[in-house]
Amino acid sequence: MRMLRWFCGHTRKDRVRNEVIRDRIGVAPIEEKLTQHRLRWFGHVQRRPPEAPVCNRVLERVDNVKRGRGRPKLMWDESVKRDFKYSNISKEIALDRSA
Repeated sequence: MRMLRWFCGHTRKDRVRNEVIRDRIGVAPIEEKLTQHRLRWFGHVQRRPPEAPVCNRVLERVDNVKRGRGRPKLMWDESVKRDFKYSNISKEIALDRSA
């Protein structure tokens, strides 16, 4: 955001909102980019053959592992499931590279 503010000629003291600056320059929010990259990587891993070093088997978790106390950390597959739900797309679309 500092670089984008510099492009527009604004400082933090100007009190211009981040959304206004992103719209003016035409940059997508970082959350959308992270979601896009996560889903792209998911499709890449799903399309790999089973004998590849990184394949679908790597994504499977062992459920009998004791996890620590407190709030559990967000796992990668949980964030991918949330991205699917948020984007209203299915796993089959992730496997289609052109989509």
